[in-house]
Amino acid sequence: MQPDEALALLKQGAAQLIDEKELRDKLALGRPLRVKLGVDPTTSDIHLGHTIVLRKLRQFQDLGHQAILIIGDFTGMIGDPSGRSVTRPQLTHDDVQANAATYREQAFKILDPERTETVCNGDWFRTMSFEDVIRLNSRVTLQQMLQREDFKTRIDNEQSIRAHEIQYPIMQGWDSVMVKADVELGGTDQLFNILIGRDFQKEERLPQQVVFLLPILEGLDGSRKMSKSLGNFVGINEPASEMFGKLMSISDALMAPYYDLLLGRTPPVEVHPLEAKKQLAFEIVQTYHSTAVAQKTLDEWNIRFSKRDLEHADLPAFPVISGEDLPAVTLVSKIYREVFNLEKSHSEVSRLIKQGSVEIDGAKIRDPKATLTVKSGQTLRLDRKHAVRVH
Repeated sequence: MQPDEALALLKQGAAQLIDEKELRDKLALGRPLRVKLGVDPTTSDIHLGHTIVLRKLRQFQDLGHQAILIIGDFTGMIGDPSGRSVTRPQLTHDDVQANAATYREQAFKILDPERTETVCNGDWFRTMSFEDVIRLNSRVTLQQMLQREDFKTRIDNEQSIRAHEIQYPIMQGWDSVMVKADVELGGTDQLFNILIGRDFQKEERLPQQVVFLLPILEGLDGSRKMSKSLGNFVGINEPASEMFGKLMSISDALMAPYYDLLLGRTPPVEVHPLEAKKQLAFEIVQTYHSTAVAQKTLDEWNIRFSKRDLEHADLPAFPVISGEDLPAVTLVSKIYREVFNLEKSHSEVSRLIKQGSVEIDGAKIRDPKATLTVKSGQTLRLDRKHAVRVH
């Protein structure tokens, strides 16, 4: 493909390029470009938010370029402060390594392994002496670091910034030097970090990487970006039924961005919003599982919720302790949290109960304070999208 054609294709869906001319010139070099993406294993899941940049990286691969996937086994111990109002909990190296165990397998659901070079940034950070770290830090100023919007906001709100957090953009920038990146992909919150990489490459007399930013996917809550640590995510390794159920729980307002960013088109206008949501969930499950699994999951969902026949549905299990009596609001909140990884306030759950959403074997529970004893084999519906079988 000619450089102008390739540029036009790659630009589709991009939020910002620094800059377009540089990318066009690199595409005209006649060699595979080294296109970098870093992921931090702060939990064990790659989620749908990551797939936006992974799909763009695959697009580069399909044009003949080389993907450089950096597993941040060292940066993951710090945690990216981008967009964070508080310091992330610090992980040990063992925690990060355990989380990273399936990252390659998950990424290769999208990427072509034949055109992917996978490296861990601990390969170079682990060999650095303290003198090396000091010299690397001397290349940036504290004023430069504190220009970051998230750090400025924390200072204005009198919230702490830990010294190790300032290391993160420095380390990400040095990654670009070590892998000789021609292009770095990231969400729009990565602008500062990727620009640091450009600065370091210039100081090392290397060609500077193109900054290629993509939109950020909002999480299931519709208010914050999709994040593993915030729990508002859909993991691409999750069971199909869980993935489908989570996507069916999104608000109608999220339909347009999810269709756009995850499927590359607009929601169908000729069908009911519920059917459009089913189509979205079906295609996502189809992508990360299979057509057969997606069809089975859709059929199960229709049995469980559309036809209201829970007796024959394949429901997630909820184990109970024999003889355990709990107030309805406590029991329902516990199921949301432990089975569906959803945090709902007691007021939200009380409202669901009072409006008749919660049922045990078809019998509505309307008193949030009622003491419930559930038995093995019973079905418990929480709302029109979530139900469990007690065992």
